[in-house]
Amino acid sequence: MNSLENSQKSILSRSDKATIAYDQIEGIGPGIVFLHGLKSDRRGTKAAHLFDHCKASGYPFLTLDMYGHGDSSGDFIDGSITRWTEDAVAAIDQLTTGPQILVGSSMGGWVMLKTALARPDRIAGLIGIAAAPDFTETLIWGALSEDERIAVENTGRLTMPTSYEEDPYDIGFTLIEDGRSNLLLTNPIPFTGPCHLLHGLADEDVPWTVSVQIAECLESTDVRTTLVKGGAHNLSRPKDLGLLTRSLEVILAKVTES
Repeated sequence: MNSLENSQKSILSRSDKATIAYDQIEGIGPGIVFLHGLKSDRRGTKAAHLFDHCKASGYPFLTLDMYGHGDSSGDFIDGSITRWTEDAVAAIDQLTTGPQILVGSSMGGWVMLKTALARPDRIAGLIGIAAAPDFTETLIWGALSEDERIAVENTGRLTMPTSYEEDPYDIGFTLIEDGRSNLLLTNPIPFTGPCHLLHGLADEDVPWTVSVQIAECLESTDVRTTLVKGGAHNLSRPKDLGLLTRSLEVILAKVTES
């Protein structure tokens, strides 16, 4: 059992009475905030690895469940990029101080970028792990036939198979529609801090070319893209976690020096 599993869950209340579950470590220096992927939660393998590393190193760390995920309130099918970004921003505003480094996994990578744009004075560095901005349009809607699109519009939901769970899950048409107002890869992304993008070459969910697109769109001149041979979408093997730790230390050093 890792340290995060033994952590005492905390709850942040939103103005609309929704609740965000989170785990946090107090520390010194720039904070690290982990943003999980679609249908994942705040206590996955990568979050637990970062929790242990930050605890051992004395770094501030925050990991949260976004709306409709884990122990947070809400129905997943009602979730959206806008809502999940608002959750991340609320947690950063109310639970942290000083510069923050965001670590976003898959869908959390999209939320990471939107949060950085929403709080440019607070977000000092980024680490994307198979980051998936625009996935609702390019990877989901773009893969549907015309008949399938009509069915989704009529029913308001789409059943998605997943290799991570036995049963498929439903996403709402709300997520597709909201995604269109949050697309990032068609224009420059005005973030100028250091950024590391990690992506597995064996990723079957989000093509590694997406990380290359992100790097091209970011206005920062300090962007490193690392393609991991044999790496799957979750990048959770011991050597992948080691790469994540090294990337974090590099970003922390740059943020601390600036």
